[in-house]
Amino acid sequence: MFTTRVLRQAAQHAERTPSIKFIGKRTIPASIDHTPQPHPESPTHSLPASFTQPSHSTFSSYRDHAQQFGPLRKTIKSSEAGIGGLAGSDLGPVSPPKGVFFDRNELPSRFHRTPISLAEIEAVETGGAAAFA
Repeated sequence: MFTTRVLRQAAQHAERTPSIKFIGKRTIPASIDHTPQPHPESPTHSLPASFTQPSHSTFSSYRDHAQQFGPLRKTIKSSEAGIGGLAGSDLGPVSPPKGVFFDRNELPSRFHRTPISLAEIEAVETGGAAAFA
């Protein structure tokens, strides 16, 4: 009991040394370039057209065309229909623009998961021990 008290007091008075040592003083950059850049490994080395030409000038115009379970502007009306007053089919088609996919299975085959063979499953389940037996 006395030992625990001594250790606690020693821990309180011990100076904490950080594990990470920083070189130099903290500096905040004067300017940061936030313009979109293509990924270094991009096959085309260019941005999509939607990044170079803004499709909407204001947030209001963006919201008029945004889709979340159908067009947003058509679902909220102050008329007789009200919220949820229209059927989903009346709200218009929900289809992704070119180059956008809603499901992983719609992607090109190079992005699909590779099938796992029975031998590979067996190797994982046995921890690789069956491969040497």
